Amino acid sequence: MVRKPATLKDVAALAKVSRATAARALNSYGYVGDETARKIQAAADKLGYRGNRLAQALRSGQLPIVGCIVGDIQNPFFARIAHDIEVLARECGHNLIIGSSEEELGQEISLLASLQSLSIRGFIVAPTSAASNAHLQGLIAENVPLVLIDRVAEDLDCDSVAVDNAGGARKAVEYFIAMGHRRIGLLQDDMRIFTSRERMTGYQAALAAGGIASDDRMIAVSQSTVEHAVDATIRLFSQKAPPTALFTVDSLMTQGALLALRSMGISIPHDVSLIGFDDFNLATFTDPQITVVSQPVPEIGRAAARLLFDRLSGRSDPSQKIRFETKLIVRGSVSRYTTG
Repeated sequence: MVRKPATLKDVAALAKVSRATAARALNSYGYVGDETARKIQAAADKLGYRGNRLAQALRSGQLPIVGCIVGDIQNPFFARIAHDIEVLARECGHNLIIGSSEEELGQEISLLASLQSLSIRGFIVAPTSAASNAHLQGLIAENVPLVLIDRVAEDLDCDSVAVDNAGGARKAVEYFIAMGHRRIGLLQDDMRIFTSRERMTGYQAALAAGGIASDDRMIAVSQSTVEHAVDATIRLFSQKAPPTALFTVDSLMTQGALLALRSMGISIPHDVSLIGFDDFNLATFTDPQITVVSQPVPEIGRAAARLLFDRLSGRSDPSQKIRFETKLIVRGSVSRYTTG
């Protein structure tokens, strides 16, 4: 007959203590007197009680697990970054837990709190808000290794990896201007998100340098999803004098803009020129191929992971701020605009 594994109740009964006291002693939380703890451990050893070793290791921070919280794992940009972080984590003997904030600050805070309760060793986070970061400041205060990715947050002294968002956006808009465009539309995300603010800054700087006044009618705000970008693009191009060129701030918005323009019978690049921030697989499968501001995505995830594992290995030098350059890849979606 197979003997049933010993339970916490069996250990408590043999040690003549409550199950709650036995749990505290065996799982290393709360206070238990030394003599009582020894008695409980002796009972556990005698019965061969194994307990929940995973839970114990998580609480003590002994498991090699790191956490990564991104904006939206469905976004190809974040999916690739998470993949590259996981690969390097595996090479370093760690496992990765991935969470998606869905660009909601409350969800980001909740996810981080849940992972902290598991004593995760360090975090890579794409912060939803540039300003509301008390939860991230709390990690730093507790000396938990933290690397910000894609975005930075105000007044946080920690490692970060991002790109020159303003410079990339400026390259795109300057190219439109060089091709004769002056009604240049912008499809952007929520301004509380760091990348959206930076790309708006680049857009406005290029307009100002080209002697073009900023016009709110040329700007549409959308959530970073294909569906919302479709609606925002339709609104933008339903006005009497729509843009002759459109700059979209991420690949999901670019895809939404493509669908919307097609549904409206607007031809690229004959009726409107298009540049998207961030390259994506379909950009070279469309006709015409889409001009993009390309980020070095494979380098971003690996750089963030290296920074995190350096910290976990004991590196204590000042925080590093890595900023990669972007590249304008000219394809076929921009044509010269002539009033005649």
